[in-house]
Amino acid sequence: MRFIQPSFDIVIELGKTILSDDIKEQFFVCNLEKCKGACCVEGDLGAPLEESELPILEEIYNKVKPYLTVEGIKAIERQGTYILDEDREYSTPTIEGKECAYAVYDEKGILKCGIEQAYLDGKTDFKKPISCHLYPIRATKYSEFEALNYDRWDICSPACDLGSSLNVPIYKFLKEPLIRRYGQQWYADLVKIIEAELPIEGNSEG
Repeated sequence: MRFIQPSFDIVIELGKTILSDDIKEQFFVCNLEKCKGACCVEGDLGAPLEESELPILEEIYNKVKPYLTVEGIKAIERQGTYILDEDREYSTPTIEGKECAYAVYDEKGILKCGIEQAYLDGKTDFKKPISCHLYPIRATKYSEFEALNYDRWDICSPACDLGSSLNVPIYKFLKEPLIRRYGQQWYADLVKIIEAELPIEGNSEG
């Protein structure tokens, strides 16, 4: 789902990206047992999509469809596999303006991604939209760079608490999607920059 990007101070410049200090200083590990996947239902719009993801969603829909709810299928077949939203940006369709049409409930009542469930079953090699994979980082594109910022949201308080108890900063929790987005070398350089600024006892990536 989409939220307003707060402003931040630039503390890391890496290639054509800039990152806020929250990326290295804040702790985060998703705690689905507590939040129940609320980020898939709360908010004002569906998940932001890259233009490159639009044909992918069309291509994999029939493979993902068996994993979706009846309501989700109806929403997608009425609105399309993606929509051009009120901000003139692409996003996933929603069910009556609430949960993402691709979201599904498991036996514990936790909302998960139907696209990801298909991926885990080997039905597709597309895991999920990159905006969902990167959350709680939100990436904003500008003409000459991309800004990465931590999206603070009260429904993610359990994730902050769990991350703090496990001592997992955001950049470590999001290692996989950051590499997916920017590459292995970019991530290795980010770790070097961050850990060079940490106290000696914190210089291990773990």
